[in-house]
Amino acid sequence: MPANKNTRASQPAPSMESDTPDKPGDSYVQSFARGLAVIRAFNAERPAQTLTDVAAATGLTRAGARRILLTLQTLGYVEADGRLFRLTPRILDLGFAYLTSMPFWNVAEPVMEALSAQVHESCSAAVLDRTEIVYVLRVPTRKIMAINLSIGSRLPAWCTSMGRVLMSALDDATLDATLDASTLHPHTTRTIADKAQLKLVIAQVRRQGWAVVDQELEDGLISISAPIRNRQGRIIAAMNISGNAQRHSAKQMVRAFLEPLQTAAQNVSDMVALRG
Repeated sequence: MPANKNTRASQPAPSMESDTPDKPGDSYVQSFARGLAVIRAFNAERPAQTLTDVAAATGLTRAGARRILLTLQTLGYVEADGRLFRLTPRILDLGFAYLTSMPFWNVAEPVMEALSAQVHESCSAAVLDRTEIVYVLRVPTRKIMAINLSIGSRLPAWCTSMGRVLMSALDDATLDATLDASTLHPHTTRTIADKAQLKLVIAQVRRQGWAVVDQELEDGLISISAPIRNRQGRIIAAMNISGNAQRHSAKQMVRAFLEPLQTAAQNVSDMVALRG
C-alpha cells in the first residue's frame, strides 16, 4: 500500500525564510536560528551533504554555512569526511533532553508495551507541534505503513487520530489558526480535507474523549487514540493503537481496543499526576 508522496515521516529543512516564525525584535538570535537550520538540513534523504548542499538547503551563503558547520564540528555534533558533512550521534543528546524532560516518558513506555502485547497491535504516543504530531514513543509489532515511523517522526495532525485528540484541546481561535496553517488535501479517497467538516469531527472528539481515523492518512491504516493528561487535566500527549484494515474494521477496532487503550492512557495520566 504505497504512501501518498506528500505523507512523510521526515521532511527536508525549509529555508530560513520559510521556517522562521515572527521574529520578536531584539530578543531574536539569528545566528542561533541559522545553526538550528543547518542541523535540520540533514535527514534520511540527505544524511551527508557538501557545504554547497547545506547552503542551498538553508538559504545561507557558503561562508555562513561553513562557519556554522565548523562550529558544530568543533562541538562534536558534525563530522567531515572529505567534502561531505554528516551529523554525529551526539546530536541525539538534543532530542533526548526533551524526551527525558517530559513527565510521562518513563512511566508511559512500560504501559504501552503491555498494551501492545495485550492487543497485538502497534502502540505510539505523540505530542502536538503546531500543525504536526511528533512521535515521542513507539512500540511496533509489525509494519503497517509504507513509511517508517520512529521517535521524532512527524505526520500531519489534522488527518491522524492522535492529532485530532491533541487538536481537540485547542481553543476555537487556535484550532482555526492551526487548520488554516495546515495543507488540507486528500491522502486517500476517505480523507476529510474540508476545514468545516474537520472542525465538526474534532468537536466530536472533544465530546467523546477519543478519536478514530479510518484510512484517511493511508489506505489500509486504521488508528484509534486517547489523551494523556497532566495533573491539571490538560491534554499533554496522545496514545494510539494502529492496525490494518485487512485484519480489523474501524468498528471492530473501537469495540475491541478502545477500552484497553483508554485504561492505558488513564494509567499514564494518573502516574503523571502523582509526579506533579
